[in-house]
Amino acid sequence: MILPIVAYGDPVLKKKAKDISKDYPKLDELLSNMYETMYGAYGVGLAAPQIGLPIRIFLVDTEPFADDESLSEDEKEALKNFKKTFINAKILDEEGDEWAFNEGCLSIPDVREDVFRKPKIKIQYQDENFDTHTEEYDGLIARVIQHEYDHIEGVLFTDKLSSFKKRLIKGRLTNISKGKIKIDYKMRFPLMSRKR
Repeated sequence: MILPIVAYGDPVLKKKAKDISKDYPKLDELLSNMYETMYGAYGVGLAAPQIGLPIRIFLVDTEPFADDESLSEDEKEALKNFKKTFINAKILDEEGDEWAFNEGCLSIPDVREDVFRKPKIKIQYQDENFDTHTEEYDGLIARVIQHEYDHIEGVLFTDKLSSFKKRLIKGRLTNISKGKIKIDYKMRFPLMSRKR
């Protein structure tokens, strides 16, 4: 089932999410709905806060990035085959020289800005079977993981912009929170009147 994606301005997007245990109710159904929601909105990642749940779950599927002609065949192959569920994740380390990449977010449609992040990460997480993994990633895969990880920490990519950039996009962000935007997927807007 496709769920509505929470729009910029909803307090759930600014909350630090809580760990869950393996007996979390209807977890398989939730994960299935989250994947369906992400694909329905043409996303490469989705975090539970984006569907209104302040819990530490996010999904990543980087296959859409594999079409980038500027990438090597190895990079394309890695992106094409990277699909994972991260539960109770904790980034243990980030290293390297920060690099900029133009990021967007399903909760902040039609806003894209360059965000600087470190290229390598080490992350510990549990998969959908609650097996624990500690893994290292770099490049675009690390970037998508960092973006989704920020969501479970209550951080949006717009929080990482300079105050000048934030002023430039303030009106667009306000319009998103009021539902004054055209999008082709289901969203839930915090500041729209809910009397219907």
